[in-house]
Amino acid sequence: MGPAGGGEEREIEAQNLHQVKEILNRDSNLKEWLKVSGVAINGKLVTDLDHPLKEGDKIVILPPVCGG
Repeated sequence: MGPAGGGEEREIEAQNLHQVKEILNRDSNLKEWLKVSGVAINGKLVTDLDHPLKEGDKIVILPPVCGG
């Protein structure tokens, strides 16, 4: 979960990213991060919250970065 989640991994049962977001939003620390973070599933960036998930998918929350 990166710095917002204490660097831990979580196992979540969900059918799509919308359900994952609902579950993670219950954590007040993660809720703020999720508003500004990207999401990757199995190494590919995804923006569609209705993207279907299958067992074993690895979801990574990508915090915002800046640079030049």
